[in-house]
Amino acid sequence: MLLIKDLTKSFVNSQKEKSNIINIDNFEINAGQQIALNGESGSGKTTFLNLISGIINADSGNIIIKDTDITKLSESKTDRFRAKNIGYIFQTFNLLQGYTALENVMIGMMFSGSPDKNISIKALDTVGLSGKINNKPSELSVGEQQRVSVARAIVNSPGLILADEPTANLDRANSKTVIRLIKDICSEKNISLLTVTHDPLILEQFESVIEFSEINSPVK
Repeated sequence: MLLIKDLTKSFVNSQKEKSNIINIDNFEINAGQQIALNGESGSGKTTFLNLISGIINADSGNIIIKDTDITKLSESKTDRFRAKNIGYIFQTFNLLQGYTALENVMIGMMFSGSPDKNISIKALDTVGLSGKINNKPSELSVGEQQRVSVARAIVNSPGLILADEPTANLDRANSKTVIRLIKDICSEKNISLLTVTHDPLILEQFESVIEFSEINSPVK
């Protein structure tokens, strides 16, 4: 499902000093596999997810998803590929405040084709929000807002979901509910799941936990 080879990414700071953040020789996720990456804040986990999704470009290496190397695609083709094949769950929800839950999910379909109201409603029903489709984010609890973002992530039937600290802004009860919801949906639909976190509560929900420092060796 996902194969990464010789992936590197560096950034230049305000003093024009180059800092290597990502240096991963090999990483792989099979179809339907669920993996949690454990690592402290600032270790490069979010950068890693952004590289996989094509939000940012790698300096070198290969990111192969469903036999397509996204490092070889143009920006527009990368956007379309991401929309059809990757669902992204952000820790800050990334919902548009002026739009309803339904509209936020439908917007998630724009790059993959024409937004479909019925499919979007079904996605919201899957996460238990069928009665809140016309509510705006300000009218939803933080747990409900994150469930909207889960619905947006699954609406295009992706093969891979990336979750970046998906429970960081939730209390303990909502954290358990949301991570179980994500895992159950991925199991039911055979979606590969890659979650990055440093929360022990979330890590204990996964059979496969990998220390990010074991796969990432930045050059000092």
